[in-house]
Amino acid sequence: MMKKLSALLLLLCFMTAFLTAGCDSLAEEEEEGDDTLYIYSWGDYLDPDVIAQFEEETGIHVVLDEFDTNESMYPRVKEGATNYDLICPSDYMIQKMAENDLLQPLDYDQLPNAKKYIGEDFLKQAESYDPGNRYSIPYCWGTVGLMYNKKLVHGDVDSWSVLFDPAYKDEILVQDSARDAFMIPLRLMGDSMNTKDSKELEAARDMLIAQKPLVQAYGVDDIRDKLASGEAALGVIYSGEAINLLKANPDLAFCPAPKEGTNLWMDGWVIPKKAKHVENAHKFIDFLCRPDIAAKNFEALGYSTPNTAVQALVEDDMDEDEIEIAFPDPAVYRGQETYQYLGEAIDKLYTKLWLQVKVE
Repeated sequence: MMKKLSALLLLLCFMTAFLTAGCDSLAEEEEEGDDTLYIYSWGDYLDPDVIAQFEEETGIHVVLDEFDTNESMYPRVKEGATNYDLICPSDYMIQKMAENDLLQPLDYDQLPNAKKYIGEDFLKQAESYDPGNRYSIPYCWGTVGLMYNKKLVHGDVDSWSVLFDPAYKDEILVQDSARDAFMIPLRLMGDSMNTKDSKELEAARDMLIAQKPLVQAYGVDDIRDKLASGEAALGVIYSGEAINLLKANPDLAFCPAPKEGTNLWMDGWVIPKKAKHVENAHKFIDFLCRPDIAAKNFEALGYSTPNTAVQALVEDDMDEDEIEIAFPDPAVYRGQETYQYLGEAIDKLYTKLWLQVKVE
């Protein structure tokens, strides 16, 4: 009996020592984690030098994961597969995440640069999907526009109707995206790109089916390549890609906002509800809003910034066309629609109708 008791006491002592050591180890890991920031963002959407500078200035180690679509990002965050501290979704996805209680409100007392340098126009635009700017700070923005080859397209382009002109059969490129594709016929018909009306959406589908014989390809990355090489006359392109395309092919020109209206897209930084390093997340957002950092990021990425101090820092190194695209007159973007989250049922309807276009 004594041998058994001694063995039990020995085992208890061992277990106590192990658990105590384990607690110290976990505490050390948590302490180390306090100087960490887990970010989930689009691919190539942060200048590596900017991340390195943040780490050097703050002592906070950044761990960056990347996603390629809002739709691939969302379930991972919703299911809690990884506890990210900072995410950069697009407008309608920010709305969806907020409505599904996946975000926490921002503390603007920790964001002095954001309050000072993010333009009022962009904060107001962001309210269409984030009322009161409660959950997000705008990061990059742009429009969906028309890029065309001046040698292949006759006259200036200022209307979506050119995409339905038989003169350009097999020379037209369209984004392989339900919302971006449907936006065009909806605007031509005078309807909202955020419509939930099934009849309006079916009419837009019919226009896209009628257009299909004129379309060379529905694509994403290959649209840039085909326009740059002159394999197509015109295509739907995001304004952030237009500057590099103009450099690649001087025969190209860009219409950032056809007269019927276009989508003004915005990506923004949000803090997930389950974030563990909330203070670090605020520090990083505010760091990105610092003019010198925002300018460095802009020069690396090429996407328009809502930071009002950047243009004066970078325009000496840009030509007139580049400035016009990156920092357009407010008349270009004021009054344009931003995509909103329309609910699961309407999302499925868009997907269904887009598939009908592509398989027709």
